[in-house]
Amino acid sequence: MVPKTSVAKPSSRVASADDVGLKLGVASYSLRNFSREQAIDMTKSLGVRYINFKSVHLAYDAAPAEFAKARAELAAAGLELVGGGMITFETDTDDGVRKYFDYAKAAGMPVIVCTCKADVLPRIEKFVKQYDIKIAIHNHGPEDPNFPSPYDALKAVKSMDPRMGLCIDLGHTVRAGTDPVRAVADAGPRLLDMHAKDLRDFHAVESQCVVGEGKIPIPEVFRQLRAIRYAGYVNLEYEIEPDNPLPGMRQSLAYMRGVLAGLAATRS
Repeated sequence: MVPKTSVAKPSSRVASADDVGLKLGVASYSLRNFSREQAIDMTKSLGVRYINFKSVHLAYDAAPAEFAKARAELAAAGLELVGGGMITFETDTDDGVRKYFDYAKAAGMPVIVCTCKADVLPRIEKFVKQYDIKIAIHNHGPEDPNFPSPYDALKAVKSMDPRMGLCIDLGHTVRAGTDPVRAVADAGPRLLDMHAKDLRDFHAVESQCVVGEGKIPIPEVFRQLRAIRYAGYVNLEYEIEPDNPLPGMRQSLAYMRGVLAGLAATRS
């Protein structure tokens, strides 16, 4: 494996991700203490094109005019809404599931990043087929009673519609004792989304840090994403420093771009 330091040269070259077919974005939960307008402006300032909305930036019960306004704001900023979540499916009823698919459809979200109990998945699959909106189950580490590891989600969807898949959260994955590189390889086409972050201590959620300053093998993860021809998004979820996240987010994206530039340089 190539050590982090060999590819971690910061770069401001935004297009480097496209050179290896990976698309960097932002999970708007990173900007949860700011309004939607501010979150859009902040995301644009980071030089990324893709954003995943948390409901704090577009409420589930928003009026049709508000959905239209949000779509217009994103278009004006040159941003693409690539998903929504994390969304919790609380009830195993048609109405309980449908309301979130209606939400995603109104917003223009192609993917719902979600969590639920495993026995709700067959009903969710029915709506995936009806709405043609993908589902990416988000693993949440050892505290999660349903999907602590990507492998728990992978096992649950393995026989389902191919639009039923995973959102691998790198931080929660390593806290569950799972190798994120191997998880990416084994997920293959079931990997529909990714939340990128870094930890200094694989056993401590509070050790989250700027991407590149921790122990998660980001270069190896990105190399494996390229190997499986990952078509989804790598969305930075920067959960720390919620009142002033931009400096850390900017450093994290610079590191990830440096990794991608290194991979592009070695592309055969």
